[in-house]
Amino acid sequence: MTVFVDTNVLVYARDRSEADKQRRAAEWMGSLWETGLGRLSYQVIQEYYVTLTTKLDPPRSTEDAREDVTALGAWSPVAIDQRTIEGAWDVQDRYGYSWWDSLIVAAALQSGCRYLLTEDLQTDQVIDTLTIISPFAREPEEILPGL
Repeated sequence: MTVFVDTNVLVYARDRSEADKQRRAAEWMGSLWETGLGRLSYQVIQEYYVTLTTKLDPPRSTEDAREDVTALGAWSPVAIDQRTIEGAWDVQDRYGYSWWDSLIVAAALQSGCRYLLTEDLQTDQVIDTLTIISPFAREPEEILPGL
């Protein structure tokens, strides 16, 4: 049972401008590191790096962002390939999601995750074997075994 993490959760864990969201996202990240159940894609890593270094105020240093990205490599990132793209087309056609959200869902499904942690999609919606959860609506203890 693994949890696919969307870019927004990673960013909130580092963004000091929204203290409540930062705290909740950091709780989730800590729990996922502790249990070893976090997963993501190279798309998420790319978005995260760009957001940290160019969109936060103040931006994070490239050294800090690179350290984070290197550490996240332990989460077995999913590469976006033809299978992911075709899966994203299916998600986009069935649910009307944006292309980028469809790629996230397809990568989560491709990696065999049970949950997708994001604030961008409808909490508790089920897509095939994947359940979408918001880090701000659910506690890690509700989802992660052994906490």
